[in-house]
Amino acid sequence: MSAILTNNRRDYTFHARETIPLKQDAFWLIKKGVVKTFTWDVEGTATILGYWGDGDIIGQPLSRANPYQIQCLTQVKAAYIPLNQWSKLSAEICRYIQQTEELLCIVRSEKMYERLRRMLIWLGNKFGRQVVEGKLIELPLTHQELADVMGTTRVTVTRLINQLEQEGLISRPRRNSILVRSFYFN
Repeated sequence: MSAILTNNRRDYTFHARETIPLKQDAFWLIKKGVVKTFTWDVEGTATILGYWGDGDIIGQPLSRANPYQIQCLTQVKAAYIPLNQWSKLSAEICRYIQQTEELLCIVRSEKMYERLRRMLIWLGNKFGRQVVEGKLIELPLTHQELADVMGTTRVTVTRLINQLEQEGLISRPRRNSILVRSFYFN
C-alpha cells in the first residue's frame, strides 16, 4: 500500500489480493480497480457481499456484517474519505444501495442456472469491456468465488459455466476472462 495526498484526500494504491484496512470513521472511494467485500460464518464459509469498482464507495460504516473484509481483485487506487464528509458522497451512497439491491435480486433467483446467468450479465454490465461479440469480463474470479456470491457449490458453478459455454451464451477466451455474448445487452 502506498499513499499520496490529493485534494485534501489521501489516495492509496493496493495490490491484487491485498486487504484494504477497515476504518470505523472513514469510507474508501474506489478510483480505479475492483474489490470484493465479504464476511464469513463460524465454520469459515464465505459470503460475498458485493463487487465494487470505479466510482463506488465502500467501508465499514456501510456494513453491519461482522467480520467484514475488503479484498482487492486487481490493483486498486482508492481515496480515504473521513466519515464527517459523508454528505459529499450522497450519489455514491445511493449507488451502493442500488447495487446491493441488484445483487440481492440476483441471488434470490430460484434456479441456479438463472442466478449464474444474471450474475454474469451483471458483472458484464458493471466491469465488462465492450467488444464486438459482447462484454468481456477480465477479473480473476474463481468458480469458488462465484459460488460464494450465489450461495452454491463450486462444482455447480463449474457445471453451469460449462453448460452456458456449450449453449454459446458465454465463452472463455483466456484465463480469468469470460465473454458474455452481446444479445444479453440489447
